Amino acid sequence: MNSASRTIYDFIRILLSAATNAALYGMEHPQVVRLSEQAFTSISLILETRPGITLLVIENELVIDGKPQELSLFLNRFTQILNSREIGSIRLLAGLSKPEIIALIGGLSRQSEDGAQTTPSSDHIRLGKVELRVQDSPEKTGATGSNKRKLTLPEMPHEESARFMEIYETVKKKHKLQINGVSDIVSSFIDVFRQEGKPLLAMAALRDKDEYTFTHSTNVCVLNLAQAMALGIEGQLLNDIGIAAMVHDIGKLFIPEEILMKPDKLTAEEFNIMRQHPVKGARHLLETSGVPRLAVIAAYEHHLKYNLSGYPHVSSDWQQNLCSHMTTISDFFDALRTKRTYRAPVPLKETAGMMLDMMGTDLHPALTRNFLRIITRLIKSPD
Repeated sequence: MNSASRTIYDFIRILLSAATNAALYGMEHPQVVRLSEQAFTSISLILETRPGITLLVIENELVIDGKPQELSLFLNRFTQILNSREIGSIRLLAGLSKPEIIALIGGLSRQSEDGAQTTPSSDHIRLGKVELRVQDSPEKTGATGSNKRKLTLPEMPHEESARFMEIYETVKKKHKLQINGVSDIVSSFIDVFRQEGKPLLAMAALRDKDEYTFTHSTNVCVLNLAQAMALGIEGQLLNDIGIAAMVHDIGKLFIPEEILMKPDKLTAEEFNIMRQHPVKGARHLLETSGVPRLAVIAAYEHHLKYNLSGYPHVSSDWQQNLCSHMTTISDFFDALRTKRTYRAPVPLKETAGMMLDMMGTDLHPALTRNFLRIITRLIKSPD
């Protein structure tokens, strides 16, 4: 990718992030203001060397100045937003102003009840409607199948982790969780996984210490979706299972950071504080409108263990939800496979051996076998 293409990609990424944050927090939020400024600066640099730039959506593909793009997850998300607002083209012209960019971000962040675009064109931003196209039949074209290029499945993109971090930041600042933003991310994953068929390959290969909570949550989401899809789960239940994974550790945002980030072994008192995060997380989710009941349950139960020897303490006849068992398995696997400050990632074979030993005690036997079959099938070259 040359520098010009990279600059355009950066602009689209910033524009998408600004619109997503505006949908979550409103246009006056400091994060939205900052991203709007970045978007204006980015597009201004692009238009210093050309009279304009044209973005087209053709059959769900993004075309930039006549060149089809190899879609990543964030570009796919951008085309989805444009389609949902019936925007088929955006023409950005030299001389555009910051208010015009802000108006574009505001329009992309909201949608009218009938799905139509809510942003009018301006002097330097021209929006075109989506045109209905009739595709020729295979008999007329001589084709035996669709020529549409399938999405390639990238690594878990930084953009999605950044969006999730921003959603979590509102909770840390004592605001309510915006569940629509989380659901949006999960839906994007499911769309790509259905087309590619190998969701585990989307897991981030590298994880920064400061972003562990967020990348871990997105990885657990990927692993939960892989488990559920292998069991034939579809529809709203599949989406809810993904959401439950994304927010299963939200209670950790109510635990002091010096405990969360401590590189050494926790003291007994610190561990008791850490053990409170399932209850704190479930309580927060319970008080947040729009959160699936499944997410509340999984947040509460994901450390119970199969034999109920974990935490929080429950009665001996407690019946755990299937989603909680999945989340426990995904949580354990990703935690071991992640590089931490105090240890290297545990090798895959060793992780699998530990999980086999824990079946029937810590982990659900049948679901663990299903999980390990997925790992064996999808990961071609283990450690």
